[in-house]
Parts: sequence; structure tokens; C-alpha cells
Amino acid sequence: MGRPPSSNPKQNDIKVRVDDQTHERLQKYCEANGITKAEAIRKAIVEMLDK
Repeated sequence: MGRPPSSNPKQNDIKVRVDDQTHERLQKYCEANGITKAEAIRKAIVEMLDK
């Protein structure tokens, strides 16, 4: 038995490089909000595209 299928599977992988300062800020944001870096980045992309 594994994880149940997702209703919105994430099949596309994106790799991006960031500088140390950006990475540290992202890490702190994620820790403060209890989310993963991937979740934070997905949220930022959606917010940017919805403008």
C-alpha cells in the first residue's frame, strides 16, 4: 500500500539556482509558515500569474 493518488499530480520538475541570501530567506519563510520550499515556490508562481 502506498500513498493514495493525488487529484492534482505534480509531474513537471523545475530546477532553479538561487543565491545564498535568497535561499536563506526562503528557508526562514518556510520554517515560519510550516511549508516546504516546493510549496512556497508553487504558491509564489500562482500569485505572480494570477496578477
